[in-house]
Order: sequence, then structure tokens, then C-alpha cells
Amino acid sequence: MPRVFLSPSLQEFNPYVGGGNEEYYTNLIADAMEPYLRASGIDFDRNTPTQTLSQAIAQSNAGDYDLHFAIHSNAAGEANSGNVRGVEFYYYPSSSSGQNFANILNQNYKNIYPLPDRTQVLDTTSLAEVRRTKAPAVLAEVAYHDNVEDAQFIRDNIDNIARNFAQSIAEYFGVPFVEPSA
Repeated sequence: MPRVFLSPSLQEFNPYVGGGNEEYYTNLIADAMEPYLRASGIDFDRNTPTQTLSQAIAQSNAGDYDLHFAIHSNAAGEANSGNVRGVEFYYYPSSSSGQNFANILNQNYKNIYPLPDRTQVLDTTSLAEVRRTKAPAVLAEVAYHDNVEDAQFIRDNIDNIARNFAQSIAEYFGVPFVEPSA
């Protein structure tokens, strides 16, 4: 059975325009992913909001996971706050598995994000969750939480994002995606 470590953001200090914060909304996405993953036969564990990033990475590295998936939302720099929209999927440059999963996520996310030409896959050595994890890792920035339209997209699409991510994980592992029974 494939095993994934879900790591929703621990950044409660990143406010969403219109209310809420990054930790809150990314945990809602992870919560909504769980029934899809279970139905598809994908085992998972996840961090908790009380952990530090180092603790979450240590928890992931202590397990026998086939994939580490960090779920975040983005913010533009102060000069551009509220003016940027888009989605990024980050992976470590030498991780072909991470790159493969990032490409799957990017392709599938285009089906739900209102600006599909603004989704992209990027490599990075600066993000700890793709640099310090044992398992192949991707960090998703699901949209810009300081942009009114993107923040509302996230709020309105928690289940769509969760379903899309679970489908992408199933595709990555080559297992059938199964809808949870009601």
C-alpha cells in the first residue's frame, strides 16, 4: 500500500485577505483529502498544527513514506500584495520522482484553477520540506491568499482541491482513484 505524509502549512501567522489563515485553510484541504485517500487505498499520516516545521520533517523522515506532500498557500511581497495570482508546485532539483509528482499535480490542477496558464512547476533548494525530507517531496502553493480572488477560490474549493490532490496522488502511485462512499 502506498504511503504519503501530508504536511499542511504550520503558518497560522499568514493571514488570508477576508479572514482566516494559511494553517487553517491548508488543514481543511488535508482533512478533506483523507476520505479520498482512504477510498483509494492510500495510507497516510500528517503533521499537527502544534508542531514546528522541524518536528513535521522529523516525523516524515521517521516513517517509511513513499511521498511527502506539503500544502501551502502563497503571498506576494509587500510591494505586490494582493496583485498576484497563480499556483506553484516545488520539488528538489535532483528528485525525478518529486518532479514527476509536481508535473502530475500541475497538469491536474489546471482543470480546477480559474487561470490554468498561471500554474507552474519549479525546482528549489531553499524550501526545507523538499530539501530535508527522505521521501520524494512536493510543496504546493495552492493560490495567493493575499489576493481577493485567489483567497476566495481556496475558500470555495476546499473539496475540489482535496479531490484533485488525491487524484494526483493516486495517479502518481498508479492506483485507481476511488470516490468515498457516502
